[in-house]
Amino acid sequence: MCGRYYIDEDMVEEILKVVRYADRRLREWRGARDVYPNQAAPVVTGREEELSGEIFVWGFPGYQGKGVIFNARQESAYEKKMFRGSMEQRRCVIPVSSFYEWDRHKNKFTFTRDGDRVMYLAGCYNSYQGEERFVILTDEANACMKPVHDRMPLVLEREEIRDWIFSREKAAVIQKRKSLDLQRVSGYYQERLPLDMR
Repeated sequence: MCGRYYIDEDMVEEILKVVRYADRRLREWRGARDVYPNQAAPVVTGREEELSGEIFVWGFPGYQGKGVIFNARQESAYEKKMFRGSMEQRRCVIPVSSFYEWDRHKNKFTFTRDGDRVMYLAGCYNSYQGEERFVILTDEANACMKPVHDRMPLVLEREEIRDWIFSREKAAVIQKRKSLDLQRVSGYYQERLPLDMR
């Protein structure tokens, strides 16, 4: 599960290195912040066979308008009516600096890619009443995540972004591979890290 993540102040600059097109709202995005479900955030999508930076809202509307669904299990997303069309035609990537998870004792942990400023999470999106919204795909936890939670985001390598967005066949291969290793930091230490390391 992934219910909150962090974007540092240089995220737009990093996204612009990857994409060919960029939405005006993305270019105007400023500041570092935590991102919660139902908030707008940068995503990478495909437009005219090129990567595009956009601002979408995190989470699909819940059943009968109740709550918001912000994660989808990658193992079953193609089988669920809510996600099937998005998985087939509207895959996206969510760039983050880190994400948070809490263990059963409510201890907070921060997860990053060791040595990488940006972590790319697999997702899919859809339009609801004219508003583009995305969910983050989750996978079974790997050894790094298991002590904290039994689920984790499906993390992509930078070179997998195009494959994830443009090729259903290659996306299926990515979904079957082993989850990438992450660096885990307790919340206590995370608060003492310099801003550019969070």
